[in-house]
Amino acid sequence: MPKVVDHEERRLELAGAVWRVIARDGVAQVSIRTVAAESGWSSGALRHYFATRDELLAFACEQVIERVSARIRDTRPDGSPREAIRRLLLETMPVDEERHTEASIAFSFLALGLGDPALARVQRLHLTGMAQLCESLVPHLVPEAGAERQRSLARRLHAVVDGLTVHVLADHLSPAEMVAELDAFLDELSAS
Repeated sequence: MPKVVDHEERRLELAGAVWRVIARDGVAQVSIRTVAAESGWSSGALRHYFATRDELLAFACEQVIERVSARIRDTRPDGSPREAIRRLLLETMPVDEERHTEASIAFSFLALGLGDPALARVQRLHLTGMAQLCESLVPHLVPEAGAERQRSLARRLHAVVDGLTVHVLADHLSPAEMVAELDAFLDELSAS
């Protein structure tokens, strides 16, 4: 009897191999060959699922977005609105090794997306998702602000979260310093 292969499971396995290569060696080292070696597959078997490096990277980034989104959905809104918002935002920021790898993958698409429409689509998915998250959170932090002020504060919150993330990825801030800066900004927003 022929072996039943779960193709989606195999694609997820390959996404995991991409994440490990990025975590260890950086996104520039991701190739069909390096991911095949990391996963224990042949390059030919990997190409059955992803014809190009860009397809492989796009899928890996989409899976990161889905993982982070699932964690956000599963986060319980306990405590004050500020504490709940803080917890949700920290799910998207590099506070530990797993989230550092996820952020590295997601932010690598800023540059990679410039020359490739498929990768640009994934970049927009990531940025749009974060913008929508911030837009959904700000009204809970400053409910008395008008709609235009809330939109402006949501854009600022998004910029702060992304900026702090980039600073950690570039080793300009430690995760602890990043969290302290986020806390200070949330305090400022709450007081406005």
